[in-house]
Amino acid sequence: MTALMTAEIKQQDQDEIDLARHAAADVEAFAELYHRHITRVYRYHIAHTGNIKDAEDLTSQTFIAALEGIRSFRGTGSFAAWIMGIASKKRLMFFRKNGSRSEIPLDAVLYYPSPDLPTDKAASRRLQLESVSRALRQISPDRSEAIILTFFGGLSNAEAGRVLKKSEAAVKMLVSRGLQDLRERTSLALEVEQ
Repeated sequence: MTALMTAEIKQQDQDEIDLARHAAADVEAFAELYHRHITRVYRYHIAHTGNIKDAEDLTSQTFIAALEGIRSFRGTGSFAAWIMGIASKKRLMFFRKNGSRSEIPLDAVLYYPSPDLPTDKAASRRLQLESVSRALRQISPDRSEAIILTFFGGLSNAEAGRVLKKSEAAVKMLVSRGLQDLRERTSLALEVEQ
């Protein structure tokens, strides 16, 4: 990562910290945070539930809890990690109440197939996603969660570490080993940026 990219990320994090501080009294500030993070939270929940209605409900619950607890956001980490921590807690409560996980339709998570893709490529993409979906359910929950947080939730390894209460290095290792597990269970060549 270049110094310019690092500076841009720090500035974005600071902007979100400022927005979060204002969000306690300003609905527009919270609305901006909502718009910035709705996709990552929804993708995270649909990757776990495999059900649009449940994912929408959990996404709503996540943002309601965030609004109610916005004063507890200290700004010591990114807002993205904080909101995904809430999403993780909501997911755990959901599965305790409702039982086991359902199947994960990754095409819904990633908004595939694209109308721009020719039919043969869309079919191929769907088969690949179904293969990854099955493989994610077969690997360890820690590795699966690290992959879902980083790829579907869009978190950095450091941010995912905050959610998982692990070091950045531990998350990097979970993702690396999880991707290796996925490679062994699928015919896909999955790569991660280091």
